Amino acid sequence: MNNLLKPYREKIDALDDQIVDLLAERIGIIHEVAKVKGANDIPAVLADRVNEVIDRCSARAMSKKIDSDFVRRLYTDIVQFSCNLESRLMKK
Repeated sequence: MNNLLKPYREKIDALDDQIVDLLAERIGIIHEVAKVKGANDIPAVLADRVNEVIDRCSARAMSKKIDSDFVRRLYTDIVQFSCNLESRLMKK
């Protein structure tokens, strides 16, 4: 039975690798944003932007027929991590 699932598992593993690569790229941009915010006295957390990102991704999920509540929770975690990282980087 494992042979039947192997091609699907390989595809899922490849997609998971891409997701992690994209998260790494996103975190790299967060480092850059923290520098800009720190140099310009912009707060790490901009509530309007936080809501905009989460709402936009949730709406995109709906358009792709993905559970938008799941994506909303996922992006809430991603954005919270990003804001916390920005705050830590800006204190350095």
